[in-house]
Amino acid sequence: MSSLSLESSAATPPAPSRRLGLYDTWWTVATAALAACLALSACAWVSLHLHTDHALHTAALFVHLASLVLGFGAVLVADYHGLLWISGRCSLRDTLDSTARLHAPIWTGLAGLIVSGVILHPDLTSPLTRTKLALVLILTLNGLQAGLLNRRMAQHASTPVPPRFLAWGATTALVSQVCWWGAVVIGFHNSQH
Repeated sequence: MSSLSLESSAATPPAPSRRLGLYDTWWTVATAALAACLALSACAWVSLHLHTDHALHTAALFVHLASLVLGFGAVLVADYHGLLWISGRCSLRDTLDSTARLHAPIWTGLAGLIVSGVILHPDLTSPLTRTKLALVLILTLNGLQAGLLNRRMAQHASTPVPPRFLAWGATTALVSQVCWWGAVVIGFHNSQH
């Protein structure tokens, strides 16, 4: 080996290592899912022990409704982009890029719903409220795996998408819609009593 090749290999720094991201592996998603389960359990516990006045309750209700508009609205837009792709009106790359940009408002809306919901004193003895909490947990877990799906589908943006990814995407969208609409209906029902 010549000294020139030794010098050029010594001068080339090693490629920077990339940090492991949330949606990189099932292990990172599972770790985040465990953290989400613990956080939702903590929120339920806090809601049992938190006492607020009427003004804070009213503010929390406003934040709850605004968070619903933000989170669920972003989910509807993401699903609309999926329908545009399925109907051939936009590319998979456009759909994935749009969906990836919508993760922040979706997660912000969901977090706002959870935090404001703690202040709204949910009746945890009610079967409907427990169902709503289960829907929120499923929605959270579904959202985590949806990020992984988005990353996996991005690898097929210029090739035909395997049928298993199409089925995975359809199931993800269906679960998301059922959970969001279910939580909205239960929330509306509970607000009437």
